[in-house]
Amino acid sequence: MRSETITFYSEGTPVKGTLRLPDSAEGPLPGIVQGPGWLGLRDAALYEPYHEALTAAGFAVLIFDYRGFGDSGGDRGSLSPGNQLEDLVNAVTWLSSRPEVDGDRIGAFGSGGTGGGNAVLLAARDDRVRCAVSQVPVADGGDWLRRMRATEADWHAFLDRLAADRVERVATGAGAMVHPREEIMIPSAERRTTNVKKDVDGRIPTSVPLAAADEIIAYRPVDAAPRVPGLCIVAVHDDLVTPTDHAEALYAAAPAPKQLIMQYDTTHYAAYRQHGPEVIPRIVDWFTRHIGGPVGEEETIVEVRE
Repeated sequence: MRSETITFYSEGTPVKGTLRLPDSAEGPLPGIVQGPGWLGLRDAALYEPYHEALTAAGFAVLIFDYRGFGDSGGDRGSLSPGNQLEDLVNAVTWLSSRPEVDGDRIGAFGSGGTGGGNAVLLAARDDRVRCAVSQVPVADGGDWLRRMRATEADWHAFLDRLAADRVERVATGAGAMVHPREEIMIPSAERRTTNVKKDVDGRIPTSVPLAAADEIIAYRPVDAAPRVPGLCIVAVHDDLVTPTDHAEALYAAAPAPKQLIMQYDTTHYAAYRQHGPEVIPRIVDWFTRHIGGPVGEEETIVEVRE
């Protein structure tokens, strides 16, 4: 696998990415666009096994830092799903322009919360994207944030805080800044102890506008799923981070061909390594079969167990 650091522009802002290519392959190659997961960065070691398998199968893979994150430009701590979708569309344009890549064979890959949800939104919005893989996705941002709170009282207190912040912003021009992993997303016990993202955890923004929560509450990939051709969803049974029923709702809403890969006997973060040897080849197979456009009327549920 060869890697190249690249720059493209998203709405005038420089975005840094990594283009990964097969060691030797005759082009033009099918291409995969990936935006990182929730608070993720492009150089996370977590993604490398996926990219190694995809490039070995003859794909070009572009992953990048969203505006405001990592090495990309933009306001530090900008956490906007809307801006991230614009970045993804612009990434498709850049990748399609590369001489090594066949612009008629582009797929979307996203993993982890809004990363998985963004792959659904990209495939629904951009006709150049022929199929998508969405791993442990968020389908409804409001439901996601609500279910992190221990009680309904906690949720309504959060909504009251958002309402007060909107008043503050229109009155003064500035709202509250908060830690995204402690005050917007509430981390699970596993998230506080896992080291699966230790290589990038120290470089994520620790202060973002509380106003970002309004956009996340309005975030609903499930509404876009009926417009996604060739959707494969990877889920974890009894997931405490991205609820399993979000993945199931996306699968139910998507047209055929579609596939749901359900991983058992694991957890949200442990699944990447525990079931990767079985799940990654299935992801590669999905892209291989559908990257030229959805094939057939397949509706498949695959169970991955110990």
